[in-house]
Amino acid sequence: MTDVTARRTQWLRGVLDLSVLALLAENGESYGYALLQHLEQAGLPDMKAGTLYPLLNRLATDGLLRAEWRAGDGGPGRKFFALTDEGRAALAAMGPEWVAFARTAIAVVQRGMDTR
Repeated sequence: MTDVTARRTQWLRGVLDLSVLALLAENGESYGYALLQHLEQAGLPDMKAGTLYPLLNRLATDGLLRAEWRAGDGGPGRKFFALTDEGRAALAAMGPEWVAFARTAIAVVQRGMDTR
């Protein structure tokens, strides 16, 4: 893993919980593979299933998501995830804090880039 890739991975870890909560708030319930696609479409590519599935299970254990296995149509079953009321409250509380933090970080980095 290159240094740039490692740094991007760290950035993603910092926002992945809220991103998943936000995608489920926006799109309703979903399953892991579809969430990987939504993350990529949203501009957060290269997410690995080995990172996402433990996160989904942790969010469910924490009460932020509801998980439900469903039989597949001619294929394997899928585990669907949906926000709980607690998950919506967490997104409502932490979302604005993350946005404020990200804006501050962007401003700091931008000032540093502008001094070149």
